[in-house]
Amino acid sequence: MKSIKYTLLLFILFGFNTSDFKSQQLKYKRVRSAYAKKGSMVAEKLKALDIQKLEIYIRVFKNDDVLELWGKDRSKKKFTLIKSFEICSTSGKLGPKRKQGDYQVPEGFYHIDRFNPWSNFHLSLGINYPNKSDRILGVKEKLGGDIFIHGACVTIGCVPITDDKIKELYIYCVEAKNDGQKTIPVSIFPTKLTKNNMIALKNSYANDSEKLNLWSDLKDGFDSFNESKTLPSISFLANGRYMVK
Repeated sequence: MKSIKYTLLLFILFGFNTSDFKSQQLKYKRVRSAYAKKGSMVAEKLKALDIQKLEIYIRVFKNDDVLELWGKDRSKKKFTLIKSFEICSTSGKLGPKRKQGDYQVPEGFYHIDRFNPWSNFHLSLGINYPNKSDRILGVKEKLGGDIFIHGACVTIGCVPITDDKIKELYIYCVEAKNDGQKTIPVSIFPTKLTKNNMIALKNSYANDSEKLNLWSDLKDGFDSFNESKTLPSISFLANGRYMVK
């Protein structure tokens, strides 16, 4: 009887059409529990935003302790802010992650590369650190890895948002992938790179050209998205810098 009620709930919220990915995710108890607790909230929000086929984008602002979830219908060009989540614990300091064990949260342009429904931190979404820039500029063969957005409220380089909030974010990510989004981009910034904040960073880190170069590249991406609400094109230069178009 319980399984029948759960199947009916999924039909009401999202219909019978679930792809192989979502079906696989729903085999896990924590994912089923997340949908039972947060599924209706997600479905209602997507309906209110008139989103039929979901595409999402995640922005993380380390110094502000904020994770932003942006979304749009795949037929539309511009993203809209769906929700902001508080980051409940941090480690390290401003600046990129360059080696294993430095406790740094990475900074740069990334994407979700793993869904972990059996995580030690309830549910987790893997970030593809190290990316090409990190491999060029970091300590060779000692870059570390396993950086996640996850539940709980502890970190040594990850982005924790509590068990309760990861349920909701995880559902959005499952739904986006289920709707055909192959790559979910994640941009991690030191802070919101406004004009005033960039001036403050330049004054505080005047002698650290590596950080300032990175933040200048990240600001290009920050400004481009803020102005257009569309994703910029990101590529990597041979020196590890980003090129934003």
